[in-house]
Amino acid sequence: MNRRPTLLAALALTATAALTLSACGSDDDSPAKDSDTIAGADTGDKKSPSPATSAPASDDRPKIELPSDLSYTFDWPKTGDKEKDAVLADSEQSIKAVDQAIVKQNALDKAYLYYYEGEAAAETQRFVQDYVDHKAAVTGSYRFYAPEVNVGKDGTASLSYCEDQGKAFVKYLETNKIKKTEVTAKSYVIYHTSLKKNDKGVWVIQKIVSQSGSAKCQP
Repeated sequence: MNRRPTLLAALALTATAALTLSACGSDDDSPAKDSDTIAGADTGDKKSPSPATSAPASDDRPKIELPSDLSYTFDWPKTGDKEKDAVLADSEQSIKAVDQAIVKQNALDKAYLYYYEGEAAAETQRFVQDYVDHKAAVTGSYRFYAPEVNVGKDGTASLSYCEDQGKAFVKYLETNKIKKTEVTAKSYVIYHTSLKKNDKGVWVIQKIVSQSGSAKCQP
């Protein structure tokens, strides 16, 4: 998941669900550590969120609480289509849920497990665990933009979007030191996610693939 400022130059995980750790020109070279398979995973096979993409109310949705040094901008306007807007809303929450797991230093945090399943959940666990192992978190601001969403009649969907990581950084918890990195082409990342609607009506991520330095996402 090339979705956060990273501890590593790059971490290639799988061909179908690459959750790489190479944002913001980070130059650390310590290897990522594999963790145990996540329970229930299928291993075989701004600022404040905008009203346009606020997640639907649900009694069992996990609460996401992030520190004040993290902010988000989601330039994801409403599409006018109920299901497409739900995909955008749930995807927004899934992004924040992963950051919460990193901040809480909990690779099995229930919030992200609510939005990720199977292969994507297992890879996300490893992604978060790498931060835990290095006693590191994330800080700064993120911007997400240029979403393209498609919903099938079979309860599946796809979403691609861009992220600007230029103002987001790694923070080491033991020293409270922030690793500032320069903005490069790799600070702009494109994501492609595959989702399905579960029995709770939540659009959960099955697979996620990312590419840093995407020409489509460059300013």
